[in-house]
Amino acid sequence: MTMISEPEIPAIELGEREKAPGRPNRAVTIGVVAAGVALVTFVNVTAAIYLYRGVNDLRALEARLDQLGQFEQRIGARIDTVNNGFQSRFETLDRQLQASFGRMNGDIARLEQGQPPAADAEMQRAPEPGFAGTTVAEAAAVPAEPDSVDASPTFKRKAAPPGPNPSYQRIQQADGKVYYKKIN
Repeated sequence: MTMISEPEIPAIELGEREKAPGRPNRAVTIGVVAAGVALVTFVNVTAAIYLYRGVNDLRALEARLDQLGQFEQRIGARIDTVNNGFQSRFETLDRQLQASFGRMNGDIARLEQGQPPAADAEMQRAPEPGFAGTTVAEAAAVPAEPDSVDASPTFKRKAAPPGPNPSYQRIQQADGKVYYKKIN
């Protein structure tokens, strides 16, 4: 190799290198990447904290909703019990009213025929003689007294004895209407 040396040109020192134009410094590049990584890490940690809090809030809400569902079932059972009680009382009252209306209709029919009502007829009767100390044959031999003026048979409607309290099943339809079905 030949070297051309010109005395007027300054010599190049090997310790200092010039940067190539348009090329960034490696230290700046590493700094920018480190800052970006730090920013992404900060965002991820923040998102993880909020996600953890949200999951805990959801768990608390689910537990509360579960308690509300149990509360609703207890309230529904109590309402059904109260409704069954009211329905039973209404049925008993209905039976009593029907029996009263039947007696009234019978009394009205007797009044139209000219007979006294059943309540008055029972009061006007003489007390039955006592059968103490008599045998069944002697009691059967005693003639029965005729009731009143007319010997037509009196029809007395007996009220049905109240049966066991019927149960009711609560049926709720999709549109929100509630019906009760009688179950025995």
